[in-house]
Amino acid sequence: MNATLAAWSAAVTLVVTGAITGVYYAFSVAVMPGLNAADAGTAIRAMTSINQRIQNPLFFVTFFGPLVAATVTGVFLLILGTRSAGVLFLVAAGVYLVGAFIPTVVVNVPMNETLDAAGVPTDLAEAVRVWAAYSSAWTWWNSVRAGASLISLLLAGLGVYFSNTSP
Repeated sequence: MNATLAAWSAAVTLVVTGAITGVYYAFSVAVMPGLNAADAGTAIRAMTSINQRIQNPLFFVTFFGPLVAATVTGVFLLILGTRSAGVLFLVAAGVYLVGAFIPTVVVNVPMNETLDAAGVPTDLAEAVRVWAAYSSAWTWWNSVRAGASLISLLLAGLGVYFSNTSP
């Protein structure tokens, strides 16, 4: 096992984890509050469009990347005998899996699909009800994803630090 390969893997982990953390953070602090300020029909149409467009190769790299890269880096570091750093990267992968990846698959994506299938209600009061219920729950879970991603990023950063300071 080559230390240079582990270093590149660690760098990739930091980049993709930072990128996905930023995506989740931006949705919680800017996108969803912005959509909440619009009328419900516009918010539903905009969110449906966003959810359809976000499914692209670049997003998928940043979505799957932290799980794969942190795991690979952790294994590389363990093989190199850098136990503390390796464990930190594996814990980073676990935190991302439980706090960001699984909620995305189990909660946020199904909510997106339900919103998309429902369309925009013609009744204004119903549109307001649909959007309010969706936005509140979706944003809460998205904030969980942002927090878990941020913790994963912090753990990976600590892993980089410990990979250079101790076995």
